[in-house]
Amino acid sequence: MMKEPQDYLQDITTMRTLMERSTRFLSLSGISGVMIGVYALMGVATARYFLGFQPLDLLDQGGDLFLAEAHQMKLVLLAIAILVLSLGTAFILSKQKAAKKGEQLWNITARSMLVHLSTPLMVGGILMLIFFSKGWLGFLAPLSQLFYGLALVSVSKFTFSEMRGMGWVQLLLGLLATTLPAYSLLCWALGFGVSHIAYGIYLHYKYER
Repeated sequence: MMKEPQDYLQDITTMRTLMERSTRFLSLSGISGVMIGVYALMGVATARYFLGFQPLDLLDQGGDLFLAEAHQMKLVLLAIAILVLSLGTAFILSKQKAAKKGEQLWNITARSMLVHLSTPLMVGGILMLIFFSKGWLGFLAPLSQLFYGLALVSVSKFTFSEMRGMGWVQLLLGLLATTLPAYSLLCWALGFGVSHIAYGIYLHYKYER
């Protein structure tokens, strides 16, 4: 009995889906993106309203970058707390999503994605430490966005294609923050906060419902 044309189309669609699932990391959770964005906005609010931080505090009249040592440590600890919460949330929710689908979280695709993600992040992290040691603190927020954006663009071929768009958003906001340091905190909030929330909601409704 010969198959109808629609049956062949269905077979091709099924094969394409299976191939995509085997070459792309699809366990990223949209809800984790929303939570990461919330953490980022909470961090910005804490830095601005509880620590009294403003980007212009990094510039004196001579143009040299500086910040009181006490404030430096508080901001560093705040950044570490946001990073740990973000990574922990992404790991836990992605693991739950993979388990729900009966898939393994750690596979060859995940390893490839991790390599492409970590390379620009490690280079950016080292460069940020160099800038921090020299007191060039005004460039830390833009640098974090620029290298994070490069990392997202790099890994987009291993996961949801929408990741590339968010990467470019980070890159553009990072460049803007570099040229307009007075607005670096706003750019950081838009990039790490608002864009993550928007991306997470879109991802959840498109792929997870």
